[in-house]
Amino acid sequence: MMMILSGKEVAGHETACRRAIWFCGLALACLLTLAATALAQEGAPAAEAEAPAAELVNPEVSTEELAHLLVPLTKGELEPLAAEWLEIVRSKTEEIAQSQVALIRNPSAATDAAYRAIGRLTEERAALLERYSMVVDGLASKGGDEALVSELRAYRDSVLFNETILASPRAIAGAVLTWLMRPDGGLAIAWNIAIVVLAFVALIFVSRIARRLARRFIGRVPNLSKLLQAFLVATVYWFVLVIGLIFVLAALGINITPLFAMIGGASFILAFAFQDTLGNLASGLMIMINRPFDEGDYTVIGGVGGTVQSVSIVATTVTTPDNQVIVIPNKNVWGNVITNVTASETRRVDLVFGISYEDSVPDALRVIEETVKAHPLILAEPGPTIRVHELAASSVNFVCRPWTKTADYWTVYWDLTHQMKEAFGEAGISIPYPQQDVHIRTQQA
Repeated sequence: MMMILSGKEVAGHETACRRAIWFCGLALACLLTLAATALAQEGAPAAEAEAPAAELVNPEVSTEELAHLLVPLTKGELEPLAAEWLEIVRSKTEEIAQSQVALIRNPSAATDAAYRAIGRLTEERAALLERYSMVVDGLASKGGDEALVSELRAYRDSVLFNETILASPRAIAGAVLTWLMRPDGGLAIAWNIAIVVLAFVALIFVSRIARRLARRFIGRVPNLSKLLQAFLVATVYWFVLVIGLIFVLAALGINITPLFAMIGGASFILAFAFQDTLGNLASGLMIMINRPFDEGDYTVIGGVGGTVQSVSIVATTVTTPDNQVIVIPNKNVWGNVITNVTASETRRVDLVFGISYEDSVPDALRVIEETVKAHPLILAEPGPTIRVHELAASSVNFVCRPWTKTADYWTVYWDLTHQMKEAFGEAGISIPYPQQDVHIRTQQA
């Protein structure tokens, strides 16, 4: 069947065909562009990988540089790199082995120079093994095949173990001597040790200066007990010392991160193992903050009386009047009743005097009042309390309660006891012995 199209219809069909052809061409151009881009991207890594690969397998690369170069590499890039380093280490190990075999075959060539040469080769291989281990560790940290990582590490350990077994004492001595004389070997370690020792001595000097300055500054702070001042000064001393050592070790290139990780991991174990010690530490801090007593105070703690000498973070040291030194754990101190005898400036002296029932009570009161008033260490305010206190079995008892300064307590106590005996005797007032009346009844038959 034939269809006849008008001019407008023919023009419309031509326009549609042109558009279809234009879209097809545009799509083809996009596909070609994507293909070219993909080919370029496939070729780019190969061209870019050559530059870092040369640095990554260079035996002369420093460990610091290698550590940074390994950071961006993926697992797929580290596996061939580990294989290349394995070949480098194997080649150097083979060179050492050939040198050892040559000395075995020709004993006359086993001179000191020959063993020193083997020692130098061993040192060079040790540097290669260090870089080889860095690559293997990087592969392990980025999810490399565990079997491959174990195989690479097993080769390293086996080489070192077998060489140590097969090496002669002379070869070992030569290797050790060579290592000791190397600037990056024994001499470097000796230099680092000397730096640490000198730095430690200097830090002790600086810490003492910091402690002296801290003592001056803390001593000006009001309402701080001597115990808390001593604790804060000691804290400043050890803080400066420890922080200084950390900076010195970091400056020497020693990685201190594992030390903090070890401390953090061990803290949980130590918390359980030293529960009592931590309890004493907490109690010591409570004592220093709340200040129930201070250095030089006479206290009674759990029935133990003595003068406080010091308080550490775990124990309190007191000295009894007969010069016995008693160390009390802080947990027992804070958990007991604490009596601070010398905390107040004044103290009341409690005395009891007894007279016979036949003696005059007013005369006894007069003698006691005159004796107390005549003592120079007794305070006028507050005034003394003198009263008839008890009608006991053998005597009439008087209480005598004068006030004195805390430091004069025992002087007043002993003086009044002595003076009251003499004053009663001069006034004709007797101090009776304990008496008991016995009545005997007899029955008459």
